[in-house]
Amino acid sequence: MLCKENPFAMKPLSIGFTYDLKDDYLAAGYDPLTVAEFDSPVTIDAIDRELTALGHTVDRGGSFPNLVKRLAGGDRWDLVFNIAEGLHGPGREAQVPALLEAYGIPVTFGDSLCLAVCLHKGYTKHIVHGHGVRTAPFRVVESEDFDFDSLPLRYPLFAKPVAEGTGKGVLPTGKAADAEQLRRVCRDLLERFHQPVLVEEFLPGREFTVVIVGTGDAARVLGVMEVELLDTADPEVYSFENKDRYLERVRYHLATGPVAEAAAQASLTAYRVLGCRDAGRADIRLDHEGEPCFIEINPLAGLNPDHSDLPILCRLLAIGYDELIRTIVESAGKRVRHDWHSQHFHNNRPGGASSRRRRAGRRRRRPGRRRPDGSGGTGHSGTRWKDGAVPRQLEHMGIEALDRIGKARPRFQPG
Repeated sequence: MLCKENPFAMKPLSIGFTYDLKDDYLAAGYDPLTVAEFDSPVTIDAIDRELTALGHTVDRGGSFPNLVKRLAGGDRWDLVFNIAEGLHGPGREAQVPALLEAYGIPVTFGDSLCLAVCLHKGYTKHIVHGHGVRTAPFRVVESEDFDFDSLPLRYPLFAKPVAEGTGKGVLPTGKAADAEQLRRVCRDLLERFHQPVLVEEFLPGREFTVVIVGTGDAARVLGVMEVELLDTADPEVYSFENKDRYLERVRYHLATGPVAEAAAQASLTAYRVLGCRDAGRADIRLDHEGEPCFIEINPLAGLNPDHSDLPILCRLLAIGYDELIRTIVESAGKRVRHDWHSQHFHNNRPGGASSRRRRAGRRRRRPGRRRPDGSGGTGHSGTRWKDGAVPRQLEHMGIEALDRIGKARPRFQPG
C-alpha cells in the first residue's frame, strides 16, 4: 500500500481542478507538438472520478486564463489539484501555483519556485550537483554564436531543449560526435523550440525512472522502473516517439539491487533539495563508468492512468490508480490542515484578530477610529479618510482589486 489508513482522515474538501485540455488547444489551431504535454479527457475524467470517490467536491477550473476569471469572480477552494502545464514562457508550469499562492490557496505538487526551477534542466542540474548528486557535465547554449570549438566536454555529446517535457526535442539525431555536428544540432533545436539548448556528455548506460511520493522528510521512494528500449524503438534515447508508442517500443520492469538503490537515493536527494511535493519522478541514466547520473526531475508528472510513467510503475507494484490519487491528496491535505490550524492560532492567540475584537468591545472607541456605520476614520499616517476613499498607501492595488478582496467568499460554494 502507498499509505496506511488514517484514523483521523481528512474532512471532505472543496477541490478546484486546473489542467490544460489538449483538445481545446488543438481546436484553437495549435499544432500537436506544441500541446504534446497537455492532457486528454481520459486523464481529466479519471482524476475527477477518484477525487469524487474520496468524498471531495470537485470543481473543474481548467486552464490558467479560466482560473484568473474564477478567482477575480470570488471563487475559492480548500485545495487546488493542479496538473496545468502552461503554454508560454520558461516559467509556464509555475503560473498556476504562483497565482494561487497570491490568494493563499494550497495547491498540489510543487510550488511556483519548484516548478520554475525544475522546468529548466540547466538550473536543476546546477542545484543537485551542488548537493552531491552525480550528473553528466554540461553547458547551456543560448545562441548560434556559442563557441562550440572550445567546449570543455567529452564527445559524444547530447543536445536537447532546456525547458521541455514529454521527450519533446529528444531525438537520436541529438547525439553529436564532433563540434560541427553539435553546431548543426543546436542550430536546429534553437530554431524549432525558441529556447536555449542543454548540451551534456552522452550517457550510454541503462535508464531508470524513480517515483517518489510525499513531501520533505516524509518523502520516500515508491519504486525504481527500468526503461528498456526494444529493437523497434528510436535507438539510445527515450524519445517522444518512443514514449508515445511505448506498447511496441518499450519494455518497463521493476529494478532492484545496488544500482537501483543508488538511483533511488540520488533521486530522493534531488526531490527534497528542489522542494518537490506530494509525488513526482526523476530520470536517471548510467554513465560510461556504470554510475547513476541524474538527468532531470518532473515535479508535475503525467497522470494518464494508461500510459504515464508514474501510473505504469504503480501498476507494476500492484498499486491502484485510486490509491495513487488518494496518496497525493493526503500529502497535499496536510498543508490545508496546517493553514487551518495556523489561521485559528493567529486569530485566537493574545493579540490575534479574535482577541483584538473581544478587547475592542470593552474599550471606548479612540478618536479617529471608524464608526460602526463605516464612516470617518484615519489612515496610518493620521490623515482622515474621506468616506468611500481608498487610503493612499493602498492606491497602487486599485479600487476594484480591493473591492474584490473585501467581498471574496472564503471558498467556492457549489451551485
